[in-house]
Amino acid sequence: MSAIQRYLAPTTLEEALDALRESEATILAGGTDVMPQSQAGRLRLQPTLLNIRRIDELGGIALDGASIRIGALATISELLESELINERLPILAEAADHFASPQIRNAGTVGGNVCNASPAGDTLVPLIVLNAEVELASKRDGKVERRRMPLESFFAGPGRTHRAADELLTAIYVPAPAEGFVAHFAKFGTRPALDISAVSVGIGGVWRNGTFKNARVAFGAVAPTPVRGRATEGVLEGSALDAAAIGMAAAAARDEVRPISDVRASAWYRKEMIHSLTKKVLTNVADA
Repeated sequence: MSAIQRYLAPTTLEEALDALRESEATILAGGTDVMPQSQAGRLRLQPTLLNIRRIDELGGIALDGASIRIGALATISELLESELINERLPILAEAADHFASPQIRNAGTVGGNVCNASPAGDTLVPLIVLNAEVELASKRDGKVERRRMPLESFFAGPGRTHRAADELLTAIYVPAPAEGFVAHFAKFGTRPALDISAVSVGIGGVWRNGTFKNARVAFGAVAPTPVRGRATEGVLEGSALDAAAIGMAAAAARDEVRPISDVRASAWYRKEMIHSLTKKVLTNVADA
């Protein structure tokens, strides 16, 4: 762990962006990833430690036009307790309910979970199912600039994203789901909430005239980044989600993932758990 030379706690977005433009900085929000990773030697702290927790505009969960805006500083507990999330995006509340311990949920932020870019990040799979976008802000030529990109394109590898060094993730935007949309999430670990996921599955789509449309499937902890299950989506699209369709989709899910073996699970076991969890999630979707 390198020595920190400067600590900053800005109260406005512009102040934070000025700091990012002027020097290399480690961004601190909840600290639930930064602190243990730096102490374990997996994260090298930059000369400036930038605490963004005092920037009010980075918080909140609210409707924003046709989208639901989740501020980067919204905590996992806020997701779980939000009436808007529970009513409009229940798959995200479902994931929050299985996220670590209450103490971690109270401190950990959605933006931090996204920027940590773990293939097993619990909010990432449901957010991909929900077609979420990230908003990034920077300050160039004296003006704050913002850009958005699909969350599924944001990840570059384990612990790596396409956020530039002078950018700050400000919010996640989720399009308001269409009428008839239903989605569910499941994860598997030795202790389902407290452990990092060995695998996770999220599936969503729209029930229309007895068939499942606009299917979206995402998997966690089976690749260097969370991934879409496009082959599984193809099997599900237009199906009635009967037992035969669920069985075919579960087999497609097992066949399309390419996990590795590590201390949490072997590659073979992960594929079998993807098969099992896909069946479980699709049964829940069909019963909704």
